[in-house]
Amino acid sequence: MSGIDPALPAIGATLLCGALAVAGIRTYAAGRAQRQAVVERLADERGLPVAGRGRRFRSVDRALRRTRYGRRIERRLAATGLDVTPGEFTVHLLAAVVVLWVIAHATLAAFFGPIAALTVIWAAFAFLNWQRQKRIEKFINQLPELSRILANATQAGLALRTALGMAAEELEAPAGEELAKVSDKLAVGHSVDEALGELAERLPSRELVVLVTTLVLANRAGGTVVGSLRNLTKTLEERKETRREVRTQLSQVVVTAYVVPLLGIGTLLLMNRIAPGAIDRMTSSFLGQLAVVAAFVLYGLGFFFIRRLSKIDV
Repeated sequence: MSGIDPALPAIGATLLCGALAVAGIRTYAAGRAQRQAVVERLADERGLPVAGRGRRFRSVDRALRRTRYGRRIERRLAATGLDVTPGEFTVHLLAAVVVLWVIAHATLAAFFGPIAALTVIWAAFAFLNWQRQKRIEKFINQLPELSRILANATQAGLALRTALGMAAEELEAPAGEELAKVSDKLAVGHSVDEALGELAERLPSRELVVLVTTLVLANRAGGTVVGSLRNLTKTLEERKETRREVRTQLSQVVVTAYVVPLLGIGTLLLMNRIAPGAIDRMTSSFLGQLAVVAAFVLYGLGFFFIRRLSKIDV
């Protein structure tokens, strides 16, 4: 018998099987991800709910997509980039409304139940608007790089459709995701005008409108867009710096807009903490209810006017 340890072949075979298993799992996962991407793209093209992702409340989602409210929520969610269906959003919103209603009724007074419910609904849609605006801001910050990639690609002699696909692969989200949608639209037969027009509708901004208009006019006229894109890249970079400076200067004002109503709510909770049942007794009369509603309206107007005054379009 030779001096080779019999455990060595067993260890080698084990390592080889482990490596093959890992390679097989990675290949399976990659194929599954590609299949799911194709299914999601086709479902998005046909306006159908995406299956196979472990979605909940599918029956609710299918019912909502047939209504105007469901289609409107679906467009809002698509603009935010959140991986949430209209059915999931609606069910979670209703659950939050019920929970906050019960909590406000139990801890404060019965009068605050409907107010808490309305506040939850407003906060949910305000969050969607904030998420959409945040995505638009991030997309705007990527526009100089997008314009630079398109300029380099067209200068190299590539077609606009190819340049958009290249930009979708090189850029991160949200620009990469949105340009991938544009490339998918072009792949199934949509025109450049339609695909870029839908992009401008999903993420409305002055900078994107200028870029889309430049690309559409160049595509219609058949001329070169290298010079226009070079100039546009420089302009977008300057606007990006200006927007950052304005946002920094107004950060304190924005914080004040949120602190003012929070101080009022905190004072209300502190008063009920010091004198338990004070809010219940106050809201048991019509004048007390009127005073509370007037206070909330004034705080809301203060928040609105501060945000309005601090909003500067650059």
